[in-house]
Amino acid sequence: MSHSVLICDDAIFMRTMIGDILQQSGFDVVGEAETGLQAIEKYKQLKPDLVTMDIVMPDMGGIDAVREITKFDPNARVLMCSAMGQQALVVEAIQAGAKDFVVKPFQPSRVLEAVQRVLG
Repeated sequence: MSHSVLICDDAIFMRTMIGDILQQSGFDVVGEAETGLQAIEKYKQLKPDLVTMDIVMPDMGGIDAVREITKFDPNARVLMCSAMGQQALVVEAIQAGAKDFVVKPFQPSRVLEAVQRVLG
C-alpha cells in the first residue's frame, strides 16, 4: 500500500516538483496546501501518512503549522523543506515536531532518503 502525502508550499512549482518525485516512487499525493492554515485544515481532513512543509508561507508559517498539526496529532510525520540559510529555522522546526528536513533546491534522492527516514 502506498503512503499518502500532503504537500505544503506556497510555490506551485515546488509542490509540483515534490509531487513528481514522490509519485514516481509510488507515493499517493492526496492534497496540497499553499498556506500554513490550509496545511492544518487539510491535515485534519485527509490525515496523510506524511506532510512536506515549507518553512516560509503566507497566513501562518510552516513552523507554526507544524506546532498546530502535532498538537492535533502527536504522531504526525512532517518533513520540513527549507531554502539554504534557514538552518536556525530548521532547528526550531524540529523542536516544533518536524521529523526531518530537506534543503532546496532538491535532489530527488535526498528527498526520498528523508521521506524513508521519516516514515521509518
